[in-house]
Amino acid sequence: MRTGRMDGRKRRWRQHKIDRREELVDGTLAAVRVRGSTAGMDEIAAEIGVSKTVLYRYFSDKNDLVRATMQRFIETTLMPKVYGAISLDADEYQLVRSALAEYVGTVDEDPEVYRFIMGNGSADQSSLAEFERLFAEVVAAVITERATEKGIDTEGAMLWSYVLVGGIQLATHWWTTHKTMDRDQVIDYLTMMTWSAIEGMARAGGSRQTFTAQEHVLPNPPQP
Repeated sequence: MRTGRMDGRKRRWRQHKIDRREELVDGTLAAVRVRGSTAGMDEIAAEIGVSKTVLYRYFSDKNDLVRATMQRFIETTLMPKVYGAISLDADEYQLVRSALAEYVGTVDEDPEVYRFIMGNGSADQSSLAEFERLFAEVVAAVITERATEKGIDTEGAMLWSYVLVGGIQLATHWWTTHKTMDRDQVIDYLTMMTWSAIEGMARAGGSRQTFTAQEHVLPNPPQP
């Protein structure tokens, strides 16, 4: 009987710790939006309304807090928006543009959080890699479904997806620190490049042999 009670207490404590961590992560997101991406543990604790000791009770260090914050932001904010865009009942071009607009828009609308989890040197690479894997798998599934409907070879679908996701993530990260163009320009240029890659793959029927055998000459730009 005593063992059962102890096991029950352990389960309740574990659940309490999980729930409390999530509350503190949500508080961290709110604090960073107010205090900025360079906020330290003291500032975050003050904004949440707890002592720094409380943060260290649930997170081993700032890296642990940043990692948990990254996972929360990706799972509850970024990926739902991207998934929603990719799931639209729309043509292929609109799917590409909508997904890019959601990704770039989410980063642009929450810049302090993005910089906190990605740009302060504490970003957890395993969490980022997991996000990129999930994103690439979703993109690959959409490419495979749409290409199969058109009789296009999909052997390279996963590779193409990693190229697209990695390139988009890196380009958007660069843009967050070098705002040399506005959001619409970024979306236009990313869409131009991404769509051109997909269109080129479709013209070759997804076949590397067909693509390699084709003549490759840059076309002249349209005359004004």
